[in-house]
Amino acid sequence: MCEYQLMSTQDRMLLQFEVEEFLKYEASLLDQRRYEEWLKLTTDDIHYWMPVRKTTTAADIENEFTKPGAMAYFDDDKEFLSMRIQRLLVDRAWAEDPPSRTRHMISNVRVIHCSSDEVSVELNFHLYRTRLDSEEDRWIGRREDVLRRTDDSFMLARRHIFLEQTVILSQNMSSIF
Repeated sequence: MCEYQLMSTQDRMLLQFEVEEFLKYEASLLDQRRYEEWLKLTTDDIHYWMPVRKTTTAADIENEFTKPGAMAYFDDDKEFLSMRIQRLLVDRAWAEDPPSRTRHMISNVRVIHCSSDEVSVELNFHLYRTRLDSEEDRWIGRREDVLRRTDDSFMLARRHIFLEQTVILSQNMSSIF
């Protein structure tokens, strides 16, 4: 059993290192357009979700993001992620022809909780994308990921993405966060 607060400093450092290495590897696969390899890092029961953010008053801040089951930019399972990736790979995604160039940057990675088979992680991200000669997009926010332990690494079991933006100015949202 993994009780993060009760782990030794050395064990916490090792877990932090393993988590960060997995997240960096995953980001590099996406930046290299190795989408099928990335998909193999996801569990069959993955939930990939990005709610819509709206500007609210301080008194209504708990409603800043839409709730699960309501409107969302993404609310994907493994099957839907597979279809999105297949579209990118077989030239059916006109919004990605020519393909985007991306750079995924992550920071402030924090292990929040762990059990014997899962690790909950919060982090900040910056996804930079350029396309054609003049399209340039930046998405900044935080993620809540759940990583499921395998024999020698992790698999992505949940990704909840919370953008800082309330208005999306990009031409499309075809990138994988």
